[in-house]
Amino acid sequence: MYSRILILRFPKTEISKPTVCHLAKNFDLSFNILRATILPRKEGIMVLELLGTKKNFKLGISYLREQGVLVQNASQEVTRNKEKCIHCGACTAVCPSGALSVNRKTMEVEFDQKRCSVCELCVPACPTRSMEARPTSEVFFE
Repeated sequence: MYSRILILRFPKTEISKPTVCHLAKNFDLSFNILRATILPRKEGIMVLELLGTKKNFKLGISYLREQGVLVQNASQEVTRNKEKCIHCGACTAVCPSGALSVNRKTMEVEFDQKRCSVCELCVPACPTRSMEARPTSEVFFE
């Protein structure tokens, strides 16, 4: 199974169409919407995790482009500053992927970055600001 977190930018002509549903149905792909918004000028932005075979994934990306959707890899990651963390667990309550959890033996917060979906919900939840979103290299699909 092939999986990527993508940022999709929909032009205003496409926001009312069921593009992501067609993506799932026609290309046998699964998706998890991590964040979605429609901007004031009616353009849409969606962050989603897309899963499927590599072949179907590439076909799906081509379909999105044909619809006028700009497709990018998520260009950031969430990190934890261990020195700032007080292990209060506030971040674990909002983490949808289970990347943040409390070790019941040590009562310390553990962060599995590989499970992180980059939804950034932990960033504002952390009272000491030990959870941080930082940019990585900009990589676009070709």
